[in-house]
Amino acid sequence: MRSVVIAGGGSGGHIEPAMALADALRWLDRDVRITCLGTERGLETKVIPARGYALDLIPAVPFPRSLTPDLARVPGRLAGAVSAAADVLDRAEASVLVGFGGYVATPGYLAARRRHVPIVVHEANPRPGLANRIGARLTKHVYIGQAGTKLPHATYIGIPIRREIAGLDRLALSDKARAHFGLRPDLPVLLVTGGSQGAASLNRAVLGAADALLSAGVQVLHIVGPRAGQITNVPRRDVPYVLIEYLDRMDLAYAAADFALCRAGAMTCAELTAVGLPAAYVPLPHGNGEQRLNALPVERAGGGLIVDDASLSADWIRNVLLRTLLDHELVAAMSWAAASIGSRDADARLAARVLAVADGARSDASRPDASRTGGPRAGGPRAGGPRPGGPRPGGTGPGGPSGRGGSHRAPGR
Repeated sequence: MRSVVIAGGGSGGHIEPAMALADALRWLDRDVRITCLGTERGLETKVIPARGYALDLIPAVPFPRSLTPDLARVPGRLAGAVSAAADVLDRAEASVLVGFGGYVATPGYLAARRRHVPIVVHEANPRPGLANRIGARLTKHVYIGQAGTKLPHATYIGIPIRREIAGLDRLALSDKARAHFGLRPDLPVLLVTGGSQGAASLNRAVLGAADALLSAGVQVLHIVGPRAGQITNVPRRDVPYVLIEYLDRMDLAYAAADFALCRAGAMTCAELTAVGLPAAYVPLPHGNGEQRLNALPVERAGGGLIVDDASLSADWIRNVLLRTLLDHELVAAMSWAAASIGSRDADARLAARVLAVADGARSDASRPDASRTGGPRAGGPRAGGPRPGGPRPGGTGPGGPSGRGGSHRAPGR
């Protein structure tokens, strides 16, 4: 039995590609054993068990960004976390460890090195974090989600995303999705989302421009986030303005929409380009500028706009975004451009490489002169493993641009 340990905890940007990989692994080999590493601090304690995967927790080891007394405690904490991760690898009889970065990945990488378990690294962002910079020096199996990310041995593969999104045919699901939200089938739809927690600046700007959007015949599907509080200033018109606190069926939101206004996290950019949904990206105003780098390739390809958080306002939506939304040929062209740089099968391709690494390690371990301890056990490569060029999990629809709502009909549709 192949046994894969996945270190992908912390934020949604680490957990979602990790779960997409887990789903693809299970599709390629229904008998694969999957164990996830996490900490009590991350979202993984809710997300991973809900997706049906085993989760083992190890101590979180945050690295201070400045010289503080906490820095002196890092080596001891890290040693304890590495030992805990090594125990997980032993119990799982791990064939391979796959890391996606974050607090949990560094102990995972170091434990795998200690146990001679092969390592696979996936980096979704254009600027790698510390964990993946460490991991990339411990293996040659390094995969990146964005072309140009600088890591040793890096190979571009894209970002694994959920199969229900990767296989989405927006055009085919459009009417059903709109009916689900109470939207009209004959008018364009603007999707607004600030991510799982929402974004106050996006909420303010869109609500401030709501009258102009609805007067122009643009419907709004607005996911405000669970921290937005009660919003009472939603206009009542014949043109729907649908306000939702939280949504776990983003595939339906993407199918209903013609354009999005959103943050520019790596997963958001990966999902929108995979389904061919153009967007106005509003990068987070803090951090290291990573979100702007995520959206730049989309903007350069013609599949989206970038607006600074400080420049986003009701006036910008009225004067810039609304003009774009009403140019149906432009939106159709942006849809095609976004789809042209999207990746729908990164999950299956990464899973095939992970299983190949696992099989290679098991083959090495079965040789008479193998000297590894605590690593993978038993057996050579499993028959019926992944085949290059084979079908992908869940199938894929044509996806691509939307051509509906009396508006953005893509060429040839």
